[in-house]
This record gives sequence, C-alpha cells and structure tokens, in this order.
Amino acid sequence: MEIFFLFVLLATMAIALGSGYPVAFALPGAAIISIGLAAGAGMLFGGGPDAFFHTGGPSQWLSAGVTNLRGVYWEVERDTLIAIPLFIFMGIMLQRSKIAEDLLMTMARLFGPVPGGLGISVVVVGALLAATTGIVGATVVAMGLISLPAMLRNSYSVPLATGTIAASGTLGQIIPPSVVLIILADQLGSAADQAATLRAGLYKEATGEASLPSAFGVTSTSAGEMFIGAFIPGLVLVALYVLFILVVAIVRPSMAPPVRHEGRFDVDFWINVTLALVPPLALIFVVLGSIIFGIATVNQAGAVGAAGALIMASYRLMPRKATTFVPALISIVGVLILGYAISAHNMNVKAAISAGDLSGIWIGAVGAVLILIGIAWSTLRIYRIDGTLSAVMIETAKTSSLVFIILMGAAMLTAAFRAFGGEDIVRDFLTTLPGGFWTQFLIVMLVMFIMGFFLDFIEIAVVVVPIVAPILLSDPEANITAVWLGVMVGLNVQTSFLTPPFGFALFYLRGVAPAIVRTVQIYRGVLPFIGLQIAALGIVAATPPLVNYLPNRVSYLAETSPPPRNPRLGVCVQDYMMEGLADASGALRTTLAEGPRIDLSALPAPLAAKVGGALGAGAEMAVLRDGLLAAGAEVDAATPAYRPILRAVRDLERRVRNDQREIDRLRAAVNRLQGSEPDDAARMQARIAELEAEITALRDQIPADWTATHDAFKALLDARDAAANRFGRTAEKAYGDVAEVVAILQGTPAFEALGPDLAALRPLVEGADKATAEEAVKAFEARLRDVANTSEIASALSKVRRGLGSTDRTRALADYEAAVEEYEGQIGWRTAAQATLLPALAAHAEAIRDRVGIRTEQRMNREQALFMASCMADHRDLSLYF
Repeated sequence: MEIFFLFVLLATMAIALGSGYPVAFALPGAAIISIGLAAGAGMLFGGGPDAFFHTGGPSQWLSAGVTNLRGVYWEVERDTLIAIPLFIFMGIMLQRSKIAEDLLMTMARLFGPVPGGLGISVVVVGALLAATTGIVGATVVAMGLISLPAMLRNSYSVPLATGTIAASGTLGQIIPPSVVLIILADQLGSAADQAATLRAGLYKEATGEASLPSAFGVTSTSAGEMFIGAFIPGLVLVALYVLFILVVAIVRPSMAPPVRHEGRFDVDFWINVTLALVPPLALIFVVLGSIIFGIATVNQAGAVGAAGALIMASYRLMPRKATTFVPALISIVGVLILGYAISAHNMNVKAAISAGDLSGIWIGAVGAVLILIGIAWSTLRIYRIDGTLSAVMIETAKTSSLVFIILMGAAMLTAAFRAFGGEDIVRDFLTTLPGGFWTQFLIVMLVMFIMGFFLDFIEIAVVVVPIVAPILLSDPEANITAVWLGVMVGLNVQTSFLTPPFGFALFYLRGVAPAIVRTVQIYRGVLPFIGLQIAALGIVAATPPLVNYLPNRVSYLAETSPPPRNPRLGVCVQDYMMEGLADASGALRTTLAEGPRIDLSALPAPLAAKVGGALGAGAEMAVLRDGLLAAGAEVDAATPAYRPILRAVRDLERRVRNDQREIDRLRAAVNRLQGSEPDDAARMQARIAELEAEITALRDQIPADWTATHDAFKALLDARDAAANRFGRTAEKAYGDVAEVVAILQGTPAFEALGPDLAALRPLVEGADKATAEEAVKAFEARLRDVANTSEIASALSKVRRGLGSTDRTRALADYEAAVEEYEGQIGWRTAAQATLLPALAAHAEAIRDRVGIRTEQRMNREQALFMASCMADHRDLSLYF
C-alpha cells in the first residue's frame, strides 16, 4: 500500500501541475492529500493511521517538511538564500534600465562585419546580460524585439536567428550570478550532510569502524563555490554557441551573412561603445571578482550588485544633462578613496593606535559617506522616475516570495515522498543498476532532461535534487564533489527553457517574434543549441577540473586556506613531495643525499644526534619514495581482479540489508495488527519466510574465498598506507628537526642580549624584597619565551621565584646559578655553531622546505596552493576502502 500512496502523491502533483495549478501550492497540496488519504485508509483498513507509512505516522510527516525547512533556513549560519532577493533586485533594476538595448546595438555594430556577426553579438550580449540581470524572460524579449528584426532583414536563417536568441537568453541560468545556482547550492548543502551519513554507514558496514576518516568525507558546497565553479562551464557553453554560429556562417554563408556597418568607427562610436560596455563589465567584475578573489561573500556581493544596479539605472533612465552622471561619479570617487584607505592603512578601529591609523579610518569614512551619497541620490532619482523603484521592489518581492514558497512546498513534498518509502525505492533502483555510478548519473540526468520538457528549473531543482543528490554524492567510487554535481544539474535544467512544448524561452520569443516567424521554425532553431548544451554536459562530465579547479584555487590561495596537514589534502601533499623527488639527479635529491655530510661537531651531543637523525632521514626519502611507488604498483596490479568481486559482494550484502529491513518492517506491522487481521498477518509471515529464504540464497552466492580475497587485498592497501605514513613522518622529521635547530641558531643574537639582564638579576635574588625580585624574574622569563631552546633556563628561574619567599635564599641562589650555568653553556656552542654550522644548515633547510617540509607549514605558498588546486580538482576513487 505504501507504493500505492506514493503513486497517489506523484499523480496528484503531476495532475495539479499539468492543469496549471500554481507550483507553490501544487507541491504541498499533493503532500497533504496523499498523507491524509494514507492516514484515513490506515484508520479504516490497517488498524491505525501509521499502517501505510514506511516509518512514522501522518502527524510526523506532515510537520517534517516545515520542521526541516525551519531547521535549515532559520539558522543564523545558513544565510545562503539571502542572496536571492538581492540578485533578483539587481537583475530587474538593470532590465528596467534598458541595458540590453544598449549592449545589443553596440555589439551588433562591432561584430556585424564578421560572418555570423549578428548571431555572435547576440550570444556575447546574452552572456553579458547573464552575468548582470540573469532574467531569461527579459533577455529573450529584449533580444527578440531588437536583434530578430535586424537578423531577418539581413537574410539570416529564421531557425538560426530564433534559436540563437532563445539559447542565448538562457545563459543566465548557468553563468553567475544565477538564482538557480543559489538554490542548488542550498539544496546540495543539505544533501551533502545526508550523503556524509550514508557514506559513513557504508564504511561501517564494510569495515566495522564507527567513524569515517575525514579524508573520505563528502565535500559540500556553497553559493560562492557554485558561482566560481559554474564560471568556466558557462564560458565553455558560450564558446560552443559562438563556434557553431561561426561554422554555420562559413559553411553556409547564406544562413548568416556578414552585415556591413553603415556608420563610421569614429570617436563618437567608441565613446558610445565605452558607455555601453564599461559599466556592465565593471559591475560584473565587482560582483563576480569580489567572490572569486575571496573579498566578499555571495550575500555581500549581491548587496554590492544591487547598489551598482541602482547607480547604473539612475543615469541610464535620466535625460542626458550636466548632472546625469554626478551620482555615479561621486560613488566612483568614494570607492577610490575607500580603496586607498584600505590598502594604505589599518582600518581596524579596535586596533588603531597611531595617528596614521586614525587618519586612515577618517579617510575611509569620507569614502563611505560619498558612496552612500551616490547611492541615496540614485535611489531618489529612481523613485521619482515613473515609480521605477516601487515597481522593481514589488516585482522583487513577488519573485522572491515565489521562490521561498516553492522551497517550502518542495520540503513538504520531499517529506511525503520519504514517508512512503520513495527515497529507499529510488536508492535501491539506482544502486542495483549495472555500471555503477555513471549509469546512475546518466539515468538521473535523463530524468531531469525529460522533466525539463514539462517543468521549470526551480521545480526540478527543489524536487529531484534532494532525493537523488545524497545517493550520488555518497558513492565512494565516483567520489564527486557537490559543486560539480550542482553545475551538471544547472547545465541540465537550463535546457528546460528550450525544450518544447513548455520551454519558457520559446514562449517569450514567440510572443515578440513577427508573424512571418512560425512556431515550428523556433522549435527547429533551438534543437542544435539543445545539442550543444548536451555536448557541454559531456565536456564538463569528462573533465571535472573545469568545475573544481577554480573553487579550489580560490580556497587554497585565500587567507583562510586549510593547512597542508589537512587530511583531505593528504594524497595531494604526498604527490607534491614525490614529484619533487622524481628526478634522480635533481637538486632536491642531491641536497638530501649530501645532508649527512654536514659537520655537526659544533652542536652539543643531544642536538647533534637530533639533527644527524633528521639529515639521515632526508637521505632515506628517495628510497622510501621508491618503496611507496612499489606498494602502490602492487595495489594497482591487484585492483582489476579484485574490483569486480568487491562490487558483486557489496551488491549482495546491500540486497541482504534491504531484505532484512523489509523483514523488520513486516514484523512491526504484524505486531501492530495484534491478531485482529489473521489473514493479513499470515500473508506477512509468508512474505517474511520468503525474504529469509532469499537472504540465505544471497549469502550463499558470496564466494567462499571472499574473506581471504578481501584480507589479502586489504593487506596490500595497509602496506601502501603504511609506506605513505612512513614517507610522511620521515619527511616531517627530515625538515622539522633541522628547521628547529636553525631557528635556535638564528636566535643567537637575541640569546646573547639576555646575558646582561640575567646577570642583573643576581643582586635582586640575593637581597631585594620578594615583590621586586619576583617581578624582575617574571619579566625576564617573558623575554625567554621569545627565544628558542631556553626551556632549561626558564625552568631554573621558575624555581628561583618559588624560593624567593624564604628568608634563606640559598636555594634560590643555587637555582639562579644553575640558570647562569645553562646560559653560559649554551652561549658557547651557539656562538660557534652560528659561525660554522648555520649557513650550511639554513641553506639545507631552505632547499627542502617547500617539498619535504610542506606538512609542517601553517599555510601553503602559491606554488603549493596551485598544485593542490589542480590535484584536488579530479575525483579520486575511494571504493577500495569500502
């Protein structure tokens, strides 16, 4: 019966959406109706309202959607969706400012003489509008009104012209800033949490260990990462569009002829080009650049974009006169002043000490006031011009409310879907498909593509993603990142605007196209571009670094980048070290090999032994690297034979777990009946017996030598991991101990400076009052903390302080003499070692620091960060550990 009510849920939703019922009410309405019917049927025929639910009862699942929504979106930390109204406001304001018209006219004149130039200009303008307004309807309508007549007048093929306009208008769904990317980031953030739980469960079932190593965790995402990750795939799609139009224009010139510019490319022309291109390009750079370079969060960038849109609209909608650009110029001057203050002064009010710091804060305040004046003046202008500000605010509120209501409805629908076991059905279906992750992924992408024929992108994103994303993200073999999955979904659902019969871009274009353009021509025109979108999907699927590299690069170059010791970076850090040791005659190997020859006789025996051990460890690293490579080669050689067995056994074990869960559910149902329905109970008992027999049969299919095979392969993995750990620990020792002694020797001048003050403590210890002597000793101990290898002296002085309270200070003086003796002993070997040993030892440490000592560093340098970004951009298979 659960499957029946699951069908009722999906059928109710489909009928409601198909009949034109608002999505915001169709989704929760279908959930409420199906849960209510299931509860009523349970009361009448099942012995209780919970009878026909997979788990729980109607009250739990009715409130689950709202509870989940409140738990996710009402948390202070989850502020992702705040960016939605900001970017919607920005887009609508720019659309009202007629920026599209300026760009289209300008780009048509620039690209017109090129074969296919008008089509290329439409694509370029579509990309620019995508990065500013991102509103599909407004973009398609504007280009349909301005560019389509011009293309038709110049003998462009009708299908090519209409297809170019419709496809270019949809670029706003994948080129950031995009509302769909924000929604996907939010949905994938929750999905990643569920996927992490699923993967931890898989690891526990496979290994028996309760905790999942952090290196095997699921990578989540954020709106900022989604924006950065979608940037290059969006450009790939634009490049495919341009290349297609250019090829068509070259192969079939009659379909896209060049158009000669009738005017002159004079100074006035280039001034108009500058006024049309520079402001939107500057806004794009400020909004996206601030995110990409880690200067601002997505919400902050959205606020900046909204303010920038206000300023742009204020001069664009005003009649041209002397004061037209004054608010914009005031804001620009304010930004320049503020930028100077930030770059030249410490702007932290709490940390301001000097007069220079305070002057910098005042300069920054002046810049901020000028910016506020520019924004306020622009706002007042927009408010007075035909009620533009009021109209934009109302439209923003409507669109934002629609998005949030749909999110709430989708949360309720997803809860109902889970209430009837739909999530388990989808998981079982996907995980039983042959071919592993990629078959699952292709099926999901195909389903989304087909849904795009009938549903909008928001419905697809909020209904399908929460169900399938945890399953796909939890797969340890593919080990995909959430940002890659989000971009793939974004590229896929973008086709929903183009696919007949309900592609919204087609409707928008049909509404403004001349009567000579037939609907079938528009449909024919978008088909090649749908194919290009599918090609872009394939390109991004085959090359994950197109998505993952840029977010990694931004993250690892940021001030808040993870340290090299982060377990997630372990494999890439190891690869970085091994790459440096790859050349047998390279500088790094030569330095490490010559390390043991350094004369350590100037050091005391304990330090000489420590440094000697480190230098010897460095000399062993080449051998350890070869051993690690050999251990990895053994794993690689055994993997082709082991992997099919592993997949088959894990599949059998999964089916056993599913059958066991069904047995537990049936037994609970039998207990609920309490003898009231003997026929139903007997039927359930019979089914339990069938499932138990099936479990026995499944376990019999597991190869008899599976345990031995698994243990043998695990031994190879353990050997490789042990070799990797040994390699890493040796590297830390090879650099860390040497660097420690170098720091000691480099601190010799500071150590020497302590001598007079240490001698000055003697009379205080001998005869000063306790408070005075204690204060002096404490002050000296504080100075010792800044000098390396002074712990013995500090320990002796600590004893001195404790002895100052006694009337007989003999013990305190003895401890003081011990501190002096330690100091004099160190000053001797420190001075000698600084002169004879430090240059060679410091040069050795500097030569091996970046490669060998990377794990001891707190932050990565640029070279290391770029290597990690490239290395982590690929998806690493973890399935052999599961």
